[in-house]
Amino acid sequence: MNQAHPPLEFIKPAFNPWFLRVFQAALPTWIHTQTAINQIEADNIEILVDLYRQFQQGKIRFMLAFRHPQVDDPLCLSYLFSHLVPKVARQESIALKLPIHAHFIYDRGIPLWAGSYVGWIAAQLAATPIQRGKADWTGLRSARDLFANGRFPMAAAPEGATNGLSEIVNPLEPGIAQLGFWCAEDLHKAGRDEQVLILPVGIEYSYITPPWEAIAKLLRDLETASGLPVKSNGNSLVPSFDSLYPRLLGLSERLLFLMEDFYTRFYHQQVPDIETIKESCTDINEEIATRLQIMLNVVLQVAEKYFDLTAKGNLNDRCRRVEQAAWNYIFREDFKDLNSLSPVEKALGDRVAEEANLRLWHMRLVETFAAVTGTYVKEKPTPERFAETTLIIWDMVTRIKGGNPFKRPQLGKQKAKITIGKPLSVSERYSVYSASRRGARQAVVELTNDLQKVMEGLIVM
Repeated sequence: MNQAHPPLEFIKPAFNPWFLRVFQAALPTWIHTQTAINQIEADNIEILVDLYRQFQQGKIRFMLAFRHPQVDDPLCLSYLFSHLVPKVARQESIALKLPIHAHFIYDRGIPLWAGSYVGWIAAQLAATPIQRGKADWTGLRSARDLFANGRFPMAAAPEGATNGLSEIVNPLEPGIAQLGFWCAEDLHKAGRDEQVLILPVGIEYSYITPPWEAIAKLLRDLETASGLPVKSNGNSLVPSFDSLYPRLLGLSERLLFLMEDFYTRFYHQQVPDIETIKESCTDINEEIATRLQIMLNVVLQVAEKYFDLTAKGNLNDRCRRVEQAAWNYIFREDFKDLNSLSPVEKALGDRVAEEANLRLWHMRLVETFAAVTGTYVKEKPTPERFAETTLIIWDMVTRIKGGNPFKRPQLGKQKAKITIGKPLSVSERYSVYSASRRGARQAVVELTNDLQKVMEGLIVM
């Protein structure tokens, strides 16, 4: 990412049935050995079984809109498709054609940080990529065609990215609703009568055993890295919420102070006086939440100013625009033929790419904390919420130190809980969508809002 490249190529889906069989057979072992997930359970699987039955009978087209708290979510869904759905189908004497699978829509940026082989694997599994921060017409056409004509249903995360929090749903992007209406439109034009549905799917993670010891160790490491004296657990020999929470608050205050000082001194940003903020807040949690939101806006403005972007929309919207602006500097339309460039032109392109990548670093800090409220742990003092928040802080510290934030420490074995919701009908809303441009915009907004409410309702922990 520190050098200029030709434009990102579209990774065309190239479904390989043999590869899918191998992938599904190896999936349980991979999950058990390469992730912290020890159990995967699902509620309301019979709803999904019935939808697959109708899909295979040519009665419906549908998309799974799934929660995306962490990077292991697609593995859990793949296990749902390949192992849990066939099992329930057999129990209910419903004959489904194997394999049970889905066309996943994934972020084109994933192979950039996870490795190019990930793009190859995704293509073999019939997944289709999309660039999130722009109108990626090639990616959208592929997803649109698969929705209407693909061998399998679709699967996508309407939040657009992971947020690290099982019990907070990011504001949903409208792309899922739009794809649903496009599918209904394509079917209508083709004279086909399949119904189009969007199926909300919740995913949450809990620990088999509360990992307070592991959390305490991680806190010690973060305190040391932040220049704080490492504190003991008080009178308790065994770490607990009561002994660790004051340390989490102290660590948060310390990191906020360091970042406020950093961006004030070296990026000439204005940060409100801390004492003034304290006077307006009722407790330390509100103070931290207020300072965090101010800090996220300041950090993002540094990147936006460099790319000459206007701060518009929520933090996620702004992050996507910064990301795409950086990609436009790194993956250059005018660099399609590198051999035609002079050494000086290529070197100047590399300097621009290097600078863009540095500005992208600021955005990644904001992206990490975009869903953090500052009161998430206090509102519900569970080990899961405590661990999620501490790991997000670890992500930040790791990025600052130049490490790999995707190699997270495992705090303990986890259980993944998948909850299948009730499908939302796109077809029933299509008459409003097709009536006018205004009706189309309103239909997309309303479907997105309804999906948001349903997905928030699927949180069960």
